[in-house]
Amino acid sequence: MDFVRQHRPVHLALVAGRGHYEAVVKTAMHAERSLWIATANLKELMVEDERARPGRRRTASRAGEFRSALEVLAEAVGRGVEVRILHASPPSTPFRAELRRLPGLRRPARGSFALRLCPRVHFKAVVVDGAMLYLGSANWTGAGLGAKGEGRRNFELGFLSRDDLLLDEVQGYFDRIWRGAECDACKLRDRCPKPLAACGGPR
Repeated sequence: MDFVRQHRPVHLALVAGRGHYEAVVKTAMHAERSLWIATANLKELMVEDERARPGRRRTASRAGEFRSALEVLAEAVGRGVEVRILHASPPSTPFRAELRRLPGLRRPARGSFALRLCPRVHFKAVVVDGAMLYLGSANWTGAGLGAKGEGRRNFELGFLSRDDLLLDEVQGYFDRIWRGAECDACKLRDRCPKPLAACGGPR
């Protein structure tokens, strides 16, 4: 888990502020196969409602028309998408309330949805369909991902890439933590509510 890779050319797109919402959140909400999220903080995230409505185009969101990102993810899981969220601190109260409201996430008929908590997770990453990677400073929160208004959102920076080797590295790192491969050697077990090595499903 400790490494420095050799320098090599990689195509990246730098993202800041509202760019996180446009490039990361919108792509995540349209995942077709899988969505992996790593975040230190996990909060309820409201996204623009892009559902088709009579009299307006599908993507023409009006002010005030928002819905929970979890509701969008529940629809994706219903289509067979695998969603994994790896987080360091307990989810916010609104996040937990919304999760309880959505039985399609707690007991999906298709796809899968799982949360796993590890207090040592501090990297922030979003991997969509194994093909698009975000790495940066932003947590999975409205303030972090540019969903808040100007003057209220955090100052965040990150980058996007579709580089295959970089995707493989990050997914391998994520999956090793997800599977609990580091649990036996962990020195923070007193802060861990349940070792990932013993985790048999979503919590």
